[in-house]
Amino acid sequence: MRELEHPEIDDIRIDAVLAALADPVRRSIVTELAAGNHDMVCSAFDLPVTNSTKTHHFRVLREAGIIRQEYRGTSIHNSLRIDDLDARFPGLLSAILTAD
Repeated sequence: MRELEHPEIDDIRIDAVLAALADPVRRSIVTELAAGNHDMVCSAFDLPVTNSTKTHHFRVLREAGIIRQEYRGTSIHNSLRIDDLDARFPGLLSAILTAD
């Protein structure tokens, strides 16, 4: 099975998280996942961008340590790494989501 690389919790950097969440499209992905849609395939997100740009946004979020992506068959499932982010930067994600 194909595996995607994710940063370990200690390797998640505040600058990468903030840079990733500075983009409104990426914040909308995170907001959707935080709203209780914990396990969504990429195609389930209604985003105003092309598929290649959508792929880029998901990769940025994954590499920043904000989401976890897992292959299941031919689709990629996305989940928010809320526990990891709260352990690394307590309250940061909820503050950003509340401010948005």
